[in-house]
Amino acid sequence: MKIWLGLLSCLGVLAAAPVQADIYAYTDANGVIHLTNVPQKQKPYRMVMRTPKATATVLPRPAASPMAQKELQPIVDRAAERFGVSAALINAVIRAESGFNSGAVSPKGAMGLMQLMPTTASRFGVGNAFSPKENIEGGTAYLAHLIKRFGGDLKLAIAAYNAGPQAVVQAGYTVPPYRETQNYVPRVLAYYQQFASGQGTVVGSGAASTPARGPQIIQLSSP
Repeated sequence: MKIWLGLLSCLGVLAAAPVQADIYAYTDANGVIHLTNVPQKQKPYRMVMRTPKATATVLPRPAASPMAQKELQPIVDRAAERFGVSAALINAVIRAESGFNSGAVSPKGAMGLMQLMPTTASRFGVGNAFSPKENIEGGTAYLAHLIKRFGGDLKLAIAAYNAGPQAVVQAGYTVPPYRETQNYVPRVLAYYQQFASGQGTVVGSGAASTPARGPQIIQLSSP
């Protein structure tokens, strides 16, 4: 009985976190109960609590410093060379998505510099979306995939990055009629031109995010 009371208490702590996430649990061979909002695929986690979406806390994303951009450039340049995507475009997406804040988390659950959703991160081999290297490599790989899918049309690739490729297809291979996407595409293209001309500087993107939180693991030993 005590173990379940403790478990419920910990669930309440996790559910109160500002990042929206369902809570998963599994009991290992030693009888230790593991709770997390980011289940590992190799572990037999099962959902034990669904976090109500209505409790989302949206906070303004802080403006990043020029130092953050400068420190990230070696990673950006390597990803650009590896995946054949312009470094200026990678920087433009990072600026629009997170303002060069590697800990950014959106209310929808997108994470890190290039705001990768968990399914996209997993698809492109990103184990830790808050790692600048992994996030930029995964986001750039996704960008390269979208550019190829839409025949090199950057406008459609950028729209797909924001709204999803299926939304672009359903819109007749045009920018989907979503206000967010309609605003996002020209903003990224403007940033792209700035970075390509060497005039790009780091400023807040004005988008919303919540404080970064990695996996929250709680262990409760059975009596």
